[in-house]
Amino acid sequence: MDWKTMTVGYALSGSHCTFEEVMPQIQRFIDAGAKVVPIISSTLLTTDTRFGKAEDWRKQLKDITGNDIISTIVDAEPLGPTKLLDVLVIAPCTGNTTSKLANALTESPILMAAKAQMRNQRPIVIAISTNDGLGLNAANIAKLLVTKNIYFVPFGQDAPEKKPNSLVAKMDLIMETCEMALQGKQLQPLIIERFRYEHGA
Repeated sequence: MDWKTMTVGYALSGSHCTFEEVMPQIQRFIDAGAKVVPIISSTLLTTDTRFGKAEDWRKQLKDITGNDIISTIVDAEPLGPTKLLDVLVIAPCTGNTTSKLANALTESPILMAAKAQMRNQRPIVIAISTNDGLGLNAANIAKLLVTKNIYFVPFGQDAPEKKPNSLVAKMDLIMETCEMALQGKQLQPLIIERFRYEHGA
């Protein structure tokens, strides 16, 4: 795929523990020649955690992409009429964002970007990271799995003994999932033994 002709929207919701894992994936798009438009949730705009300061994550995001960050609903709204994005990635996508997207709520820049992408019938790629994926959020994930133009980065249980409801995508498959999504296909297999990948079992 010729990424030099592509504009990728890359949205990060508030799974702070996953930011370090997804930053190299953003760099992959840049290295392939794509233009990357960064989009963040209010959590990344305002919240410092033990995984790092919000300001530092935003600086890293801007340094990698070379573009200004979309951080308000107002700034995200033009993505619809301009049809700027060829593909929108939400990675990490928290259970909170997953549930709101599945139920048509538009109360963050990420959700507005997703709404714009759905309006334009262009692909959205979701890389889930949620402690509730096999709990109450299972219904929302299922709803999105059968929604047109939405594709999932392959995912699995990351810590089944300690967190039996937790699901996390294999983030290093983000670009490959996008390549398939741009062809209207879901990267397979969708459900993977992520626990074995991570622990070598």
